[in-house]
Amino acid sequence: MTRASIGAPLPRREAREKVTGGARYAGDVALPHLAYVAVVPAEITHGRVTAVHPEEALAHRGVLAVLHGANCPRLYGTAGADLAVLQSPSIVHRGQFVAAVVAESPQIAREAARMVRVDYAAGSHRLSLDTACDGFHRPPDHGPFFPTDCSHGDVESALSHAPVRIEATYTTPPFHHHALEPHATVAYWHDGALTVHDTTQGPSGTRDILARLFGIRPDQVRVIARHVGGGFGSKAAPRAHLVLAALAALAVGRPVKTVLTREQLSVIAGHRTPTIQRIRLGAEADGRLLAVSHVSFEQTSLTSDHCEYSAAPTRTMYAAPNRETRHWRVRLNVPSPTWMRAPGECPGMFALESAMDELAVACSVDPVELRLRNDTANDPHSGRPFSTRNLAACLRLGAERFGWAERDRLRTEGSDGRRLVGMGVAASTIPQYRFPSRASARTDGLGHYTVRIAAVDIGTGARTVLAQIAADSLHVDVDHVTVEVGDSAYPSASWAGRSSGTTSWGTAVVRACEALRTAIGRCGGRVPEGGLEAGADTLDELATPRSHSQHAFGAQFAEVTVDTSTREIRVPRMLGVFAVGRVINPVTVRSQLVGGIVMGLSMALCEEGVIDQTYGHFHTRDLAAYHVATFADAPEIEAVCVNEEDFHTSPMGSKGVGEIGIVGTAAAIANAVHHATGHRIRSLPLSVRRLMDAEAPGIGT
Repeated sequence: MTRASIGAPLPRREAREKVTGGARYAGDVALPHLAYVAVVPAEITHGRVTAVHPEEALAHRGVLAVLHGANCPRLYGTAGADLAVLQSPSIVHRGQFVAAVVAESPQIAREAARMVRVDYAAGSHRLSLDTACDGFHRPPDHGPFFPTDCSHGDVESALSHAPVRIEATYTTPPFHHHALEPHATVAYWHDGALTVHDTTQGPSGTRDILARLFGIRPDQVRVIARHVGGGFGSKAAPRAHLVLAALAALAVGRPVKTVLTREQLSVIAGHRTPTIQRIRLGAEADGRLLAVSHVSFEQTSLTSDHCEYSAAPTRTMYAAPNRETRHWRVRLNVPSPTWMRAPGECPGMFALESAMDELAVACSVDPVELRLRNDTANDPHSGRPFSTRNLAACLRLGAERFGWAERDRLRTEGSDGRRLVGMGVAASTIPQYRFPSRASARTDGLGHYTVRIAAVDIGTGARTVLAQIAADSLHVDVDHVTVEVGDSAYPSASWAGRSSGTTSWGTAVVRACEALRTAIGRCGGRVPEGGLEAGADTLDELATPRSHSQHAFGAQFAEVTVDTSTREIRVPRMLGVFAVGRVINPVTVRSQLVGGIVMGLSMALCEEGVIDQTYGHFHTRDLAAYHVATFADAPEIEAVCVNEEDFHTSPMGSKGVGEIGIVGTAAAIANAVHHATGHRIRSLPLSVRRLMDAEAPGIGT
């Protein structure tokens, strides 16, 4: 009898390879005659390159070439100015590539790169996100169903007449991804075709962009990403080092490797834009919302159209008859921001859920109860019913498991003169996406099946989960299924991002397996000699307009302690309760949820990108200066899921889980700090300095 695979807590298929060092990442690829690239970064923040002097570097033994604007191969297509590497003398931010050395070893390349002299004509620059400055503009709409700004009802009138009003500004700093694996590429050309081993979250999309850049057909480009050591959005789109590797390989006629240093990641890999968010809430005395206004100010570079859309989650979170969400963006001489885990929702929900906590205090309503009173069965923005919305179940179950009813007693009895104790809660949400993908399924006729899809496993356990989905779709044991991913030569797939991987790829795998079973049936149940293969493309299926609003929901609970002498904030325990559809693999789901919570804790207490306002570089460009939570900072974390299935979101009944863990965590911790100290901190991180500056009641003497 075939065992059901979906729902089984199976270990990751590649686990042994990873823990024994057998897994090979892009930077591990070794090829005959491999050359190495070191970049020469711009030393000004804005201006032009007027001359490059490579003579000393070229005279260094082992140097093969020095590429710069005057001799670099020309790119054919355009895929954003950030990828137009060495194609223009213009400098738009400090650290931009202005030249590159190709050498026989990485040591020689780095040494020679320091010998390249560059002359500049410097211009003026702007680096500070300040709402008082000019230049703010409305970003473009993000597709027909995602307008930049939204307005319903009469917000100003409702606010002016509301019995209870909250108005506050919340800020978040730049955040950096710092995935464990640095960005790396190995590139080589053969007979006019390009092959790259790259740290990418999307082999198919990367292939298509490279084809446009180099004026060749997509089938002349192959992108391989067998293992990717985390990305969090920084590897979702091609970066400058990838294009540089392909250019260098073309120039020297040999395979070339580029590996970014940890310091270069802050410039090339992108960052989450800082935000300034102004929230106004109007409510009845019992806390029921009458009006919500959420306006976000963000920055981008001179070359990027990226927008965080931090106010977007406010549109669907709570019922209120009068609502507005607006976004403003300014272009600065900074490196381009990009997607980072839960773009929009992560900083946006910090602001909204902090404001909801302030409203609960103003109305003398329990924070959990306040959220329950403003729950809704229909999406306030679209008017459509939610496919599932078990936010209330998450809040109630979380409150019960965390001992929420005893929080005031805990604050009183747990505070002993040396420390203060508090609890906080915040809700979380992530929209659900499915992007068109293709997959193939093949049987050898001997009881074994192979599924191929150009998905990529960035540490989420995609190989394992897709095997479970395929096994149940084929009605076979999971041990009989092999899943091959990480190669653009396989059927095209969407990227790993926006919590969409399992739903998008899983849908394609289900349809491919269904097609294979149908093909086997047409053969009378007998597989022809040589095997049988079938494929599927979900493009037409996903073109059907949605009838429901599709989101995952959750609630995070945090307990904090605050040292009365040092003002140090510690988080001894956290709980996350999530409604994420059918759980395909409890092991990988828990890993994603707990990882997101830890990342949210790090965001709340540690992380802060700081840019030098004079010279334009990040002071916090390595892990010595950019602090992240370590094992010693990680509290006791519990992550549980409520029982639900959502077949509107995927044929497996599942939703995406990669991002929701981070979303409400920072707000829950900030709200707990307020409960413990009586002081509201509206800027991240919740540092000792901010607590000391605030002189919170009850702390110190």
